[in-house]
Amino acid sequence: MNIACIGLGLIGGSFALSLKKNFPEIKRYGMDKNPKHLEKALELNIIDKVLKDTDLLSMDVVVVSIPVDKASTVIQEVLDKVHPKALVMDMGSTKGELCTAIADHPKRDQFLAAHPIAGTEFSGPEAAFSSLFEHKTMIFCDVEATQSALVELAKSLIAPLEMSLKYMDSKAHDKHLAYVSHLSHISSFMLGKTVLEVEQNDKTIFDLAGSGFASTVRLAKSNPVTWTAIFKENQSEIIQALEGYIQNLKTFQKQLESQDYSQIQQELVNANELKPILNGILKKEENGN
Repeated sequence: MNIACIGLGLIGGSFALSLKKNFPEIKRYGMDKNPKHLEKALELNIIDKVLKDTDLLSMDVVVVSIPVDKASTVIQEVLDKVHPKALVMDMGSTKGELCTAIADHPKRDQFLAAHPIAGTEFSGPEAAFSSLFEHKTMIFCDVEATQSALVELAKSLIAPLEMSLKYMDSKAHDKHLAYVSHLSHISSFMLGKTVLEVEQNDKTIFDLAGSGFASTVRLAKSNPVTWTAIFKENQSEIIQALEGYIQNLKTFQKQLESQDYSQIQQELVNANELKPILNGILKKEENGN
């Protein structure tokens, strides 16, 4: 089997490494618009060979892991060139706009919209590792639009990873991810920005900031190109999520100004309802690692 990975950063590179670990007989081709990423992927044995346009016809699977605002164009170009039984799947964090954009493509049924709920704050081929997806969640969107045999092929590739597979509508996917993923990244980026605007001395931040600050702004180290694209593609859902978040912040500010500490405490008690959920997430991550 020949599998091509277009985009060789954390996600694409880690998927290629998982293929090497679990399916050593598969020949892995790769392409990345960044020549240094491509060179590093070859050096680290993330891929076996550079993918050329003329190779696409001989690929059994093509996995696209690039910024989501570029994905629909690339995926349609790939669909134009692959053979009639090939699977094309993406690994992006947004699905609604993408699935709408390719809805009328003649080979739409060869495409599977996939989203692994896995990642770190690091990027590039150097950040990739073979166990990134193990015991994590994989979401397949709009599977009714994809050939059932190709859905089964995708499932067989992730089977050794023991991922929890979920099926979702692409629009519902984007709404939920706006709250549980995209909003947390915005919070992290903006908290980091706010602190840097006030604390101009790096040593002050280093000496006074504890683990709580470090864990909260960890996501601010994420790739700005990747996340700007996500915010662009999921704009409407993110704006709606922000409206609720900003309203809660304004309410908290008013309670603080009016010294309504009993209500503030009640708000914190309400937020504590997340404890068992968060503990479950952390336990799952520990087991996966």
